[in-house]
Amino acid sequence: MWCGGWLVAAGWAGAFPLTSGLGPHRSWGLLAAAGYVAAAIAVLALPPRWARAGSVAVALAGAVLAPLLVLVLTGQGQSEVVVIERSGELLLRHGTPYLAEPQTVAEYTPYLPGMALFGLPRALFGADGWPARLLGDARLWCAAVFLGCLAAAVRPRGRGPVPPTTGRATTSASASGGLTPGGGPTVPVPALPALAVAALVSSPLVALPLCVSGVDLPLTGLCVLALALAGRARPFAAGSALALACALKWTAWPTVAVAVALLAATAGRRAALRTAATAVAGTAALVLPSALRAPGPLVEQVFAFPTGRGGLPTPASSPLPGRLLADLAPGGWYAALALLLLAGLAVARSLVRHPPRDTVAAADRLALGLALAFLLAPAGRFGYLALPAVLALLPRLSGSPRIPRASLTSLDPLNPLDRPTPRRSPRPRTPQVVSLP
Repeated sequence: MWCGGWLVAAGWAGAFPLTSGLGPHRSWGLLAAAGYVAAAIAVLALPPRWARAGSVAVALAGAVLAPLLVLVLTGQGQSEVVVIERSGELLLRHGTPYLAEPQTVAEYTPYLPGMALFGLPRALFGADGWPARLLGDARLWCAAVFLGCLAAAVRPRGRGPVPPTTGRATTSASASGGLTPGGGPTVPVPALPALAVAALVSSPLVALPLCVSGVDLPLTGLCVLALALAGRARPFAAGSALALACALKWTAWPTVAVAVALLAATAGRRAALRTAATAVAGTAALVLPSALRAPGPLVEQVFAFPTGRGGLPTPASSPLPGRLLADLAPGGWYAALALLLLAGLAVARSLVRHPPRDTVAAADRLALGLALAFLLAPAGRFGYLALPAVLALLPRLSGSPRIPRASLTSLDPLNPLDRPTPRRSPRPRTPQVVSLP
């Protein structure tokens, strides 16, 4: 199976030199196709014990590390890399990442001010010499944040507490797993399937954007981290991750609703409100300073331009349903927008009526909402759909627990009548004193 998967990835990468009109994509395809073929050969050549791990290591080297170094050192990349690095320099010098009067599409910055932080290394290190070109490239910092979020989102290894039992079961659990500081027995927590996560990172789904642009990777990592923290009932940490994500691109804003619904269903309304307040306050603190300095350019470049209503036409023109409908008739743009709003209302209704109860279910709901948004938006690209695909896959590979269906249907955390009643300890009996004559 692994050999066949790497060969499919090789065919996927090998199609770019033949079909793509973008130089960075063709360069990545040539190098990555060779890396995937080498990974397939490694599955057959290495001993069975090391075949999978060895093939993933070969794929990471051939499809991620080698193409990334070549593209960075030769100055190849999508236009998003130049836009991010220019916005970092503008933020450092003028306090806003937006040009006041952009004349070409390349001068637009369709991101919120937080994305400019990834361009600060270029403004600080410059581009003279290969060390500066390497350390200042925004793709490296985007990849670093993405991988760091994955590392923080995984389930902690070790042992977790289970409710104490009585009799022989307690003795057996205590003998095999030990005791927690509180006295309860422990059971082993499943280890992280790191190999599966590494295979996803080395697949074309992640390797291509990581090498040629990297712009959506920190957004993806922060969304996965926020949902994982919400699933662990850590409202302030989840809200902080949401604030960072929402300050990068406004496509992250639906994640707030999903995380709040997850916390409301599992940890209560107070935790949900704390997460929402932290996310809103953090986003405002990161966005408002630049927005107040240049409100017009922000609205024009961040909201109007990506939806096809800016002064210049957006290059995001893949033949998706929303784009086709927008070009069909004079009122097509409004019809596409109406369908997009209806889809958003349907997803919001599902969050209220059937809120997610674990991280995987929350990621699935977010992936569904974003996929509908990208399909029905008046302007979009096929590449945008990689974001919901990665959002749906990563929590499953990172060891996020699932709640059994029986538990989902038996209790409603929002209903006080459905909450389990704590057992009261019996009152100590006062010993009776009998007086002897």
